[in-house]
Amino acid sequence: MRARHLSRRAILAGGAAALTACGASGPPQPPAPTPDSAETVLLKALVAEKQRTIALYSSLISGGADELAPFRDRHQAHLNELRKHVTVPSATGSPTASPPPKTSLPRLRDLERKAAALRARQLAGVSPGLAQLIASIGACEAAHAAALPKSL
Repeated sequence: MRARHLSRRAILAGGAAALTACGASGPPQPPAPTPDSAETVLLKALVAEKQRTIALYSSLISGGADELAPFRDRHQAHLNELRKHVTVPSATGSPTASPPPKTSLPRLRDLERKAAALRARQLAGVSPGLAQLIASIGACEAAHAAALPKSL
């Protein structure tokens, strides 16, 4: 057998190809995270909103307004149900760990009224199951706006 003589051009081209292949073959890179779907973004926003609402109710309850506990507990039930549909990294501490802003019954009533009105707009384009959940939450919030006591 006769040894084949390679030209310098062939050797350089082969070396360049080998270097290119070596540079690309490092440790595998993790795939880029996929952006959240519109439903996931909505669910995460609802979870955050419920946490803030619970904190507001809790601030009045800790000040002696025990009659507001059932309202807060219904929001907690909403939050528990929403969390079944989305994974939200837990924040450090609970939503009531930091002092919530000063609140009052008129502010809670306004918050409930605005939240209930927002729910109808959030139904567009979501799955039927999520639409039913959001509509139910909105109905409860509308009932809260009407049922909150006039004074404590």
